[in-house]
Amino acid sequence: MTPPHSLSELYPRVQQFYADQVHALDSRQFDVYAGTFTEDGEFRHTPGRPPARTRRGIADELSAFHRERFGDEPVQRRHWFGMLRLDQRPDGEIHSTFYALVVTTRPGVRVPEIAPSCVVHDVLVENAGRLLLRSRWVEHDWQPEGAAAPAGGASAHTTDEREVEVGAPLR
Repeated sequence: MTPPHSLSELYPRVQQFYADQVHALDSRQFDVYAGTFTEDGEFRHTPGRPPARTRRGIADELSAFHRERFGDEPVQRRHWFGMLRLDQRPDGEIHSTFYALVVTTRPGVRVPEIAPSCVVHDVLVENAGRLLLRSRWVEHDWQPEGAAAPAGGASAHTTDEREVEVGAPLR
């Protein structure tokens, strides 16, 4: 079990982890992105697609998704993460929830496409001093509530359902 970190120490580490991860994703370095997951990691990113499991499976899924969605079209995607909330668990896991917007631009088109808008639920673990994702579940805002929930009801990827007072310290 990893000892708990202070939020002031943990928050910038997680933000840097996400920055490194998203730069790999947006530059289509899918193997590098998949390397930010545990070897048995799970990535559930698009409604109607089964979750990808294992680093190899995650990299392959992202390659297939990009090829199916954009073909040879020269698009640039940028993932913007914000409103990050962290919850350290007694077992050492870090549950993270944040908002994400995906911006897609095309050469010669001034106005980008901004979609989807999502809430992302991550479970991070520390391994030899390095943060890794055990799981990521991306919940798309356009879907009816609960439609994207993993089988079995409540997700193992989300934080519990307790009320959190705005401005209150994280527990």
